[in-house]
Amino acid sequence: MSSFEGKTVLITGAAGGFGTGTARAFAARGAKVILSDLDPVGLTRLAEELEVPALAGDVADPQFHKDLVAFALEQGPTLDIAINNAGIVHAPQPLHTISEDTARRVIEVDLFGVLWAMQAQINQMIHQRSGTIVNVASVAGLNGAPTLGAYAAAKHGVVGLTKTAAAENAKFGLRINAVCPAFSRTAMVESVVPNGDQTAEEKLVRGIPMRRVADVNEIVRGILFAADPENSFMTGETITLDGGLSAL
Repeated sequence: MSSFEGKTVLITGAAGGFGTGTARAFAARGAKVILSDLDPVGLTRLAEELEVPALAGDVADPQFHKDLVAFALEQGPTLDIAINNAGIVHAPQPLHTISEDTARRVIEVDLFGVLWAMQAQINQMIHQRSGTIVNVASVAGLNGAPTLGAYAAAKHGVVGLTKTAAAENAKFGLRINAVCPAFSRTAMVESVVPNGDQTAEEKLVRGIPMRRVADVNEIVRGILFAADPENSFMTGETITLDGGLSAL
């Protein structure tokens, strides 16, 4: 894995799961990391651990992303890499029973949060004539996801946004890709399947050929791969990390 020495890297949803793992990985490789999350307590804890700047806020707010990009540029002259990782999930339930409030909030965070983020990031990166964006989508954005209808709709949207933005902005020197994990050992999954509930976990992974959930670091390595400047001809891709699920 190449060094990210001196690269300014912005990460949303940094206070847990993929975000925390990604922040630690970039920091260990010499990047200038800027963190963001809705949770100010968890965000501050990680920022103090890594000794890096952080800004708390809601990714569903378009203005927050403009402020976040401006904040990142206070740390360095360019925004080199943006990792749009912030996301939420709803409790498993049939599509026709999902409440309006639940559906709206999931889509506001998981889909519009990425749209607003990319608008702010792309504006800056076009000005620079360079930049890399990695959107954390999901295997639920590539296939049907029974009982996770609103979440799947949002993640399908993220995949569409990624491909569209990649095609529009390749001529400006931007690379935009998505990582699509299956179930991983994060707080989001454990909110659905509590750690230690063996029966529930077996049901969760029965359709995955590897018969297990991913470790967070396995997904982090995929994010780093997508962000790696050595992958200079890769854009508009969805990198699927699902233990073989989509091979079936």
